[in-house]
Amino acid sequence: MKPNEIRNLTAEEIQAEVDARRAELLDLRFQAAVGQATNPRRIREAKREIARLLTVAQEVKA
Repeated sequence: MKPNEIRNLTAEEIQAEVDARRAELLDLRFQAAVGQATNPRRIREAKREIARLLTVAQEVKA
């Protein structure tokens, strides 16, 4: 999700996206630990998406 798309969301929608991405990241970490990760690079992408969402959320707050 691009920052421009995130800025169009409400605070509640951004928080819902953060929660969804964190749940996905948890699942990806479990898959990696067990050795069943189909796309290990997705872990990095999920972390970055969470960071983007939180950054835009801070911008909206200020």
